[in-house]
Amino acid sequence: MCHSMSLATLILAGLYFAKAFPTSSFPAHRSLTGLSRDHLNLILPMLQVAPPQDPPGPLEDTSAKLVYDDAHPWIAPGPNDMRGPCPALNTLASHGYLPRNGIATPAQIITAVMEGKEPSNLGVNRHSGFNMENGIAKLATYAALLVDGNPVTNLLSIGGKSSTTGEDLPQPAVVGGLNTHDVFEGDASMSRADSFFGDNYSFNPTLWDEFVDFSNRFGAGKYNLTVAGELRRQRVQDSISTNPTFSFVAPRYFIAYGESVFPINFFVDGRQTDKQLDPNDALAFFRDMKYPDGFFRTGQPMGIEGVEAVIAAHPVAPGANRGTVNSYTPDPNSADFSNICLLYVNFVNQTIRNLYPNPTGVLKDALNRNLDFLYEFFDTLACPQIFPYGQ
Repeated sequence: MCHSMSLATLILAGLYFAKAFPTSSFPAHRSLTGLSRDHLNLILPMLQVAPPQDPPGPLEDTSAKLVYDDAHPWIAPGPNDMRGPCPALNTLASHGYLPRNGIATPAQIITAVMEGKEPSNLGVNRHSGFNMENGIAKLATYAALLVDGNPVTNLLSIGGKSSTTGEDLPQPAVVGGLNTHDVFEGDASMSRADSFFGDNYSFNPTLWDEFVDFSNRFGAGKYNLTVAGELRRQRVQDSISTNPTFSFVAPRYFIAYGESVFPINFFVDGRQTDKQLDPNDALAFFRDMKYPDGFFRTGQPMGIEGVEAVIAAHPVAPGANRGTVNSYTPDPNSADFSNICLLYVNFVNQTIRNLYPNPTGVLKDALNRNLDFLYEFFDTLACPQIFPYGQ
């Protein structure tokens, strides 16, 4: 009797979850974070497992190269194509160096931001990318996959919402992806509004006007490291004074400062040596998601060079508002640039373990493998490796 009752209960529970959370509507690139054990037990068997691929290594040819060629025309994204808060990834997708739908594997993303090498039917390699340094590319990509992607299917959306989600899925109907707030996308962006105000991933004309204004006032019409230091301070102050939920702690703290120097390191034509970014070229990336005509990538691998100057201009300690505007309070538990190993420790022990408290099977295996890939960057800094789910 009791056994029959238990079996009936399980069947009814299964029917309930299947109705509330149909696997046929679950996109393969949707993040698995935050799902209950019951949901995972239903979803995981229906997913096509894609074992993690070893990440690409450093480039052999790091010279400046033409990136906007006839083989990779700019095509505006369609209504179902993913685009998000990262102008560089948006641009790569709109030129076809990433899948144009904005859904990619980590290996595709790392390759694209470095080289964008794509074999043609004639056996000739076409080149794009931004010549991003290999370690930085791996760090950013695997951290994004672990938090915003699907480690079982090995897919990540560079945007967020999916046309395949609907009312039959639990709210919010969000795939995950880089639009997810307070990890990579975050407050005090140079070109996107804070999540508190609504749209946190679309180009914001008002913030763009501020970008141009600061370039005129502090850079003689160009965006450079001096402008970056002043604008970073202004964006932080804007958020402190208007956003009661403003958060500026790791990992967003690191991403925000990287965001300040990325345009200088990657959006300046590689034939230039002055590192002065024309706002018209910047606008092509930030708003139009395209390379400027005749654009050459930088002639050497780059990462966050120049970030020290931006921080030194107006140092800001990691912290957050406390539920009201102008209540910014430093957070001594957040990592900063003086303790990057703490970024790794907190990311693994707090962020990842909170998102995946007790993974098993293929999910656990995929998490462990991708955590190994993430650690490759921190290994170069002699940070001890952490194994949240065992070795």
